[in-house]
Amino acid sequence: MNFDIERMLYTVPAVIAGLGLHEWAHAFTAWRLGDVTAKEEGRVSFNPLRHLDPLGFLFIVFAGFGWARPVRFNPENLSHPRRDRALIAMAGPVSNLLLGIAVLCFLKLSFKFALITILSLPARVVDVSLNLLLYMAATNLGLFIFNILPVPPLDGSHLLFSGLKIDPRTEARILRFGAIALFILIYVENRTHANILPIRFFVGRVFGLFGFG
Repeated sequence: MNFDIERMLYTVPAVIAGLGLHEWAHAFTAWRLGDVTAKEEGRVSFNPLRHLDPLGFLFIVFAGFGWARPVRFNPENLSHPRRDRALIAMAGPVSNLLLGIAVLCFLKLSFKFALITILSLPARVVDVSLNLLLYMAATNLGLFIFNILPVPPLDGSHLLFSGLKIDPRTEARILRFGAIALFILIYVENRTHANILPIRFFVGRVFGLFGFG
């Protein structure tokens, strides 16, 4: 198996930051809505090490996709369980969307006001910095669109389940088999380079809106 080392060096920091922010947003929202489970487990933290899953991280490095430790919460501690579950589910993807757009806005303003020229940074530093920021934006936009898909166990499925009356045991089975199906789908897409998921399309369109197409 051949690895693009340079690409990996840009991707891994972006993914770690994106997943850390994503899980922090879940934990912070659950805490603010009245459940202290994630707070007591130390998940209301910007430290990505508190959110990374060792196996998921290895998959990020060697397979190009992975996962973080899920944030746990107790619905019984929420004032409006169905509504609050949806809010907790969407907090992660929305945080990634906001960060991705913020990075693109920063890059756009940097080019507009020629900040690179003003700072007179070495060419290699500029090149590395731009790549890191572009990967950061692309990764977070990708995490947003990927996680809002209504496919178990992604956040979009929890948003869907929050509006349906499904027996917890049935939901658990759906989540378990959905995870296997999602894994297979991602593997097939990576092996065939087919655009089965809308990630590349969405990221490309947003980049185009900011003139980075």
